[in-house]
Amino acid sequence: MTFKSARKKKITKAERLKQLQEEEERRQKEEEEARVKHEKEEMERLERQRIEREKWHQLEAKWNHYIQCDGSPDPSVSPEINTFISLWKEETNETLEEVIAKSKLVLNLIEKLRLLLLQTPSYDLEDKTIIQYRGSILELQELLHLKFNVATERLLRQASTLADLDSGNMEKVIQDENVTLYVWANLKKNPRYRSVRFSETQIRFEIPRILATSGIAIRLLHTHYDHATPLRPVSASLQGHTATVTHFVKDEVQKGEAEISKELQEEYKQQECESVSVCEEETKVEEQGDIEVQMSFVQEESEATKCKLEMKLLSEAVFAAQLLLIENANEKPCFCEDNEVDLCQFTTLGGVYHLDIFELPPQCKPMKGWMIVEILKEGLQKYIYPPESTEDFETENAFPPIEVTLEVQENVIFFEDPMVARWDAEGKHWQTDGISNVLYQSEERLITFSLETFGPVTLIQDTHINMPFQSWELRPLDVNKVLLTVTTVFTEIQIQIKENLCMLASVKVDNKKHSSTLEGRWMTPISFILALKETGLNIFPTGHSHFYVVINHKEPLVEIKAYRQLALLSSAFAFGWSKWNVECSSKKVIVKLREHLTEEEPVQDPNWTLLMFSGDRAQRLKINENSETFSEALKEETEFHSTLYHLVKDFASKEAMEKIRSSKCQFIDSVCYMLLSTRLLSYS
Repeated sequence: MTFKSARKKKITKAERLKQLQEEEERRQKEEEEARVKHEKEEMERLERQRIEREKWHQLEAKWNHYIQCDGSPDPSVSPEINTFISLWKEETNETLEEVIAKSKLVLNLIEKLRLLLLQTPSYDLEDKTIIQYRGSILELQELLHLKFNVATERLLRQASTLADLDSGNMEKVIQDENVTLYVWANLKKNPRYRSVRFSETQIRFEIPRILATSGIAIRLLHTHYDHATPLRPVSASLQGHTATVTHFVKDEVQKGEAEISKELQEEYKQQECESVSVCEEETKVEEQGDIEVQMSFVQEESEATKCKLEMKLLSEAVFAAQLLLIENANEKPCFCEDNEVDLCQFTTLGGVYHLDIFELPPQCKPMKGWMIVEILKEGLQKYIYPPESTEDFETENAFPPIEVTLEVQENVIFFEDPMVARWDAEGKHWQTDGISNVLYQSEERLITFSLETFGPVTLIQDTHINMPFQSWELRPLDVNKVLLTVTTVFTEIQIQIKENLCMLASVKVDNKKHSSTLEGRWMTPISFILALKETGLNIFPTGHSHFYVVINHKEPLVEIKAYRQLALLSSAFAFGWSKWNVECSSKKVIVKLREHLTEEEPVQDPNWTLLMFSGDRAQRLKINENSETFSEALKEETEFHSTLYHLVKDFASKEAMEKIRSSKCQFIDSVCYMLLSTRLLSYS
């Protein structure tokens, strides 16, 4: 062998550079994988801590309800609510004032059941529980309305003793926070008395001659709640998804326990093999041995592993429940007939006006110091107007529409003139036919219309009148306290969120301050959302809203992960709407961000940073909000991260990170729930 052949082959400069480049790429890849692994482990740890605190708060809430001891039944306990209903049915001699007083408790029980159906996670609600709660709600609603009818009959039997000295007719007005009642009894039957107006109100009826000469009573029962609209059924897709989540959790628990047992079994056999050699046949016998006996040797390890599995499954179930909040339905729930109100497109506002004409019952008569009254077995009878047959009447227009003027509830906002709908008892829906000459006086808050036949009527408004949003901003006010501002075509709504509570901070309509009864009232997120919807401030899309609004669709998984990250960072960072969010694909979202540590008012031109997030990769963008063209280019001297949390750690101050770590889980959950409910990334 010659020296030349033995000499090592010399590496060229190009090959050397290539080797160095490959080594550098390998090193960067290893560092990236290690960082991503560390970030995921840290996020899992934070999620476990959040779930543990959440479980504790749920137990605390149950205990607080238990120690209230206010004498009211627990509506979630079937025997208690059934006993309450049965005992109230036996009370048959109540006045209207007594029924109205009792209605406060009944409405409170109904509201508790509604909140239980809404607040309880879908994976914790069984079908039989849903049926029980809905059944109790319907029974309470029907009984409450029946009680109003019975008490009205009792009042009308005494109408002659309560007659007005001037008109000779009876008038009764009862106003309450939940109900306003107007009753007028036609005792004189004067054909010239055809305009019925309740004293000290703007409520008015223009009745035809045939009613002016009949022994009738007119009742307007204005309930500030809506018990006429049927409870919205759980869609088949939602039921299927809920059942899938529930079965998934149960199956995974069983599977996980089996895996734990298998791991413990193998660990036990390993220990046995180290101490004494066993033959293959003996090993097979050990594999078929009693798992419980083997588990007893490593009980502590078993409990820790099982707890970790339960946390993992609960986290997955929570994620699935959040997914239900933002999933878009594949099809509309129903197709409405002509004149039928589509309750996915329109919302009833201001309660329900129950308009009824009754036949006057026999009146009380004094006799030898006693009051004698005939009580009809069939109870209070409705006066049919117009009658089913009009052949006996000579004039063709003997039954003209009745003109009605109603007062609109003060705390309800209509951004456009409301429409009037009447209840179809047979079809069980609202419809707009049979109503004419509608006139809305916004300054006086009066609505006048002509009605062919009496029955429940309500005012409706487009559910999506404030969608899509023009912009939004989430700004910290303090640790565990933020301000969410949503700007629409008609209004600007500011919502404060702290711990597990929300409050309406301010409302502007057409750039003018608007006072609302909700301002300053702290409520849980779901109660707050329901209250806003009932006042007409609906900024909460449903699964069917995309059929009525042009949206900027984002993938549900990406959207959920983004809202979770925004909520986590919201104590120290302000976020806002970016025009580039529309330009990126549905698998990515773009938001503005800046560190915000004090409670000062937002500056006019803050120095925002643009972030792009795809669910598993976060980056800072090179462009800004004023750039002319869109680009996904990475900002210089920055790098990719798996979450927004780890991305901001690169440039956040120590004070900001400390605020984030000090955030309470209840606060983060409340912010996340509000973001999921408004879906700002898809509806802006």
